[in-house]
Amino acid sequence: MAAVSSASDTGDPRGRHPPERRLLILGGPQSGKTCTANTILGDEVFDTGTETTHSNVGQTEIYGRRVTVVDTPPWTIPSDPENDTEAENNDNAGAESDSPPQAPPSLDSEGPCMGAILCPPGPHAILLVVSVTQPFTDTERRAAEEQLGALGGGTWRYSMVLFTGVDKLPKGVFIEEHIANTGEALQWLVERCGSRYHPFDNTRKETEDNTQVPELMEKVEEMITDNQGWYFEVNELILLEEEQARRALEEERMRMEEHARQREQMIGGPPRELRLLLLGWKGVGKSSVGNSILGRRYFESGQETELCLRRQALVSGRRVTIVDTPGWDWFSVRRTPKRIRQESQRGAALLRPGPHTLLLVLPVVSSLTARKRRTLLAHIETLFGDSACLHTMILFSCGDWLGRTPIEEHILRGGRELQRLLEYCGNYYHVLDSKTPGKDRSVSVLLDKIEEMIRENGDKAFLPIQTEWLSEESSYSSDNTEPEDDCRGCQLQ
Repeated sequence: MAAVSSASDTGDPRGRHPPERRLLILGGPQSGKTCTANTILGDEVFDTGTETTHSNVGQTEIYGRRVTVVDTPPWTIPSDPENDTEAENNDNAGAESDSPPQAPPSLDSEGPCMGAILCPPGPHAILLVVSVTQPFTDTERRAAEEQLGALGGGTWRYSMVLFTGVDKLPKGVFIEEHIANTGEALQWLVERCGSRYHPFDNTRKETEDNTQVPELMEKVEEMITDNQGWYFEVNELILLEEEQARRALEEERMRMEEHARQREQMIGGPPRELRLLLLGWKGVGKSSVGNSILGRRYFESGQETELCLRRQALVSGRRVTIVDTPGWDWFSVRRTPKRIRQESQRGAALLRPGPHTLLLVLPVVSSLTARKRRTLLAHIETLFGDSACLHTMILFSCGDWLGRTPIEEHILRGGRELQRLLEYCGNYYHVLDSKTPGKDRSVSVLLDKIEEMIRENGDKAFLPIQTEWLSEESSYSSDNTEPEDDCRGCQLQ
């Protein structure tokens, strides 16, 4: 519960300073909070041209009383579960929604506690700004309730609804009629605030007959009297949680900025290109994985791949080129036909000047024995050399089979052989659900991991093409373009 304190701070006992009143202004997007704060202060103290992202403080003097006003960022409108379900259904059906997309919460967003901190020792009044020109539904009601709940208990006795845009009401319609006609959500909010409300017209702040600010301050004084001179003070535990949340947000922002800086240094400017070679046993789902990464069915899945096939698409801001290859034998390099081994090498040659990553596709449903592990490593080292391990990542297919089981738990259950294979690849791995191309959000994470591998490899960013891979290059490979035209202007070299 939040603590409340006596308002003995309202005036200096020796009378050297006028008594102070502290107002905390909260409200939703485009509610007119900032304009209202400026109207109360009698000057353009806060910028109304942009959305408020951090709490700001302004002071003025009204009839000999010092008034502190804190403007805060707009509260977040919680998503409606019914709208979420409808939007998901529309997305699955390929339909476009008429409603604008909800923007994700910004890393810069801060809660109302910071605003309360900026008017120490606490606000006398919490003004909930609601525009009469915007609908006030149960969603907005929940947003207001969550905002005050973030401050702690006991906030409603210090709260008042401040209606903005009253000049937009139809002629002859008073604010009481608007409250009655708007619906139960708005009526609940007004009643929760002890039926304290005030109409505000921010277009009248320059007029001589503007009495709305003095009238507002009179209502604030009445509320302070009803509260026996007490003001609201945020609980220290809530302040600590707010500070921890802000610190976490700051660390996340710095991490993202550092990641973007490193990516820019690594790439050297657009277009950003990644060259990937799909490898693995027969029937492990390489073609389906390629479709999932590229977001479309570029490769024919469900049948055995005979020839290398190269396809390219723009994925998460990168130009991604993938070559699908025929599958190897499960138990021996010798049992893999020479033509298939050559085709794997020619697949790498299609990614000039060389693939950034060898994606070794491994179904999560398959068990890995010592013989299978040795066979996989023998294929990689025989075909691509000892340094191939620096560029190899395990890509688990059939990720939907895991259900809610974390991939790390699956790796532990997979036994020592699976763990040894991951150690060979520098513990680079990822899991994909290849059933729904274009729907798997983890593709972007996969590309981030690939770029991290490239960065770790430094000046060995890709696996260079060897001369022997180019022999009889056009005999078996299948592609719409000549190899010499592939990957022109690659930036990750």
